Amino acid sequence: MSPTTTKPDSGNQAAPTPSTSAYTAIDAGRPRMAWLRGSLQQLLAFASLIVIVAVFSFLSPHFFTTNNLVSILTAATVTGILALGTTFVIITGGIDLSIGTGMVLCGVMAGVFLTYLGWPLWAGVTATILFGALIGLVNGVNISVFGIPPFIATLGMMLIAAGLSLVISGTKPIYFTETPDFQSIMNLSIIPGMRFPLGVAIFIVMIIVAAVLLSRTILGRYTFSIGSNEAATALSGVNVRRWKIIIYTVSGLFVGLAGVLSASRLSSAQPTGGMGLELEAIAAVVIGGTSLQGGKGSIVGTVIGALIMAVLTNGLRIISVPQEWQSVAVGIVILVAVYLDMLRRRRA
Repeated sequence: MSPTTTKPDSGNQAAPTPSTSAYTAIDAGRPRMAWLRGSLQQLLAFASLIVIVAVFSFLSPHFFTTNNLVSILTAATVTGILALGTTFVIITGGIDLSIGTGMVLCGVMAGVFLTYLGWPLWAGVTATILFGALIGLVNGVNISVFGIPPFIATLGMMLIAAGLSLVISGTKPIYFTETPDFQSIMNLSIIPGMRFPLGVAIFIVMIIVAAVLLSRTILGRYTFSIGSNEAATALSGVNVRRWKIIIYTVSGLFVGLAGVLSASRLSSAQPTGGMGLELEAIAAVVIGGTSLQGGKGSIVGTVIGALIMAVLTNGLRIISVPQEWQSVAVGIVILVAVYLDMLRRRRA
């Protein structure tokens, strides 16, 4: 017998292939890179807000004052609440064009409940917010059950809401002179010696609520999942249709609340308003880093975007820019926001 030869033992461990190691490193780094990109976008949006504030402060001594800053927060409240709700919708890859006229219709319904029917304040406000949820529910059913594209479904609802506002109100404003407490919901100052409206405090509370819903609940997880890959989400056993309906209904709750605050601020329900607010809210969401393609977004970014829109409008008004040019400026901001979103998607 010839002696057997043995090969040196290297520990009987196969060396990992370069490709496996590379893919593992890439997969491990993706969440961190996505987080860094999201944080950078929010930081850039916040830096833009600071720059805009600095520019208007330089152009007008009346801009950076306590009263005007509170006015900016007050102006951002209604648009901001609309933007909070539509953030959920846009993260799913959808869109809601009905939030502006839907808000107006909710304000008209508040007038019906409180002025025409004489309901107690708490009942009228609750019914108005639930009516907003009903608008969102109808949108969700049209999109999820009947398969109507979100753009068309919510465009139709936008026109329906605008028409119903005129029909129900008789084309006339509805005043809340019989319910003075309703006017306090938005305008009551809650800090002694300083004008700090209750509506701004409600806005802050809703920011916290929206942030918790999006980041700490199953609703938020499914919102991101549907927007990232709806087909894969459905294959994993999630009832995508049901959750889309829920998401649009939640967005409708924000619309109803915005309708209450808007009517309270004006002390009346104006049936002819609301057009264009949906674009300002969507612009605020996109400026804050939420992608129109879905799957990415944050409440913090949306709040920054809403403040940018409010500061821009307020600053242009203070430096006496004509109203028509203010509209031009807002339109340019919307176009730039969408273009930057397209660039982000390409680089991703």
